[in-house]
Amino acid sequence: MFVIGIAGGTGSGKTTFTTTLVERFKDDVTVIHHDNYYNILDHLTFEERCQVNYDHPASFDTKLMIEHIKMLKSGECVSEPVYDYTIHNRSKTETILLKPSKILIIEGILIFENKELLDLMDMKIFVDTDADVRLGRRIRRDTQERGRTIDSVLGQYAATVKPMHEKYVEPSKKNADIVILEGGKNKVALDLFSGYIREYIKDNP
Repeated sequence: MFVIGIAGGTGSGKTTFTTTLVERFKDDVTVIHHDNYYNILDHLTFEERCQVNYDHPASFDTKLMIEHIKMLKSGECVSEPVYDYTIHNRSKTETILLKPSKILIIEGILIFENKELLDLMDMKIFVDTDADVRLGRRIRRDTQERGRTIDSVLGQYAATVKPMHEKYVEPSKKNADIVILEGGKNKVALDLFSGYIREYIKDNP
């Protein structure tokens, strides 16, 4: 199994980049999302969960994610948790069955911040996009897909997203093997990287 980490700030285009690769290589690619490994917050009220800093590394159950990655690399299936943004908590009923494949993609904003995670990756890609573009994409996504107001998105961005990006995400870029501009919008990078994966799959039938 060839393990690829794809990181980058919120709205950078890393998810679009990842989704395009899945569309091109289908069952040869498995994706595990760091966002689904937010901590269980059953002990907090909804109002308290709304105040949690979800952009800090401590907000994630990265230990469980690492355990699942190791299981996949050993040829085992895992049940990835699902995070429900409408309740700011992990779903109690829904999981995603992940099966081992030739390519495993680990996707998330903070995956290059954790050394144990880094050590599991064969290739590390950082998607780098202008901050204003990223903010615009986040506003569009959170208002259209998650039912949030523009004021709440901007408030969270100023309070936690931007400071945590500057403290953790941006410095983690130094751990990348490759930096790609604009993520899924960068068709040249997508085609080049797809060619690399295609060769790997062909050489490892």
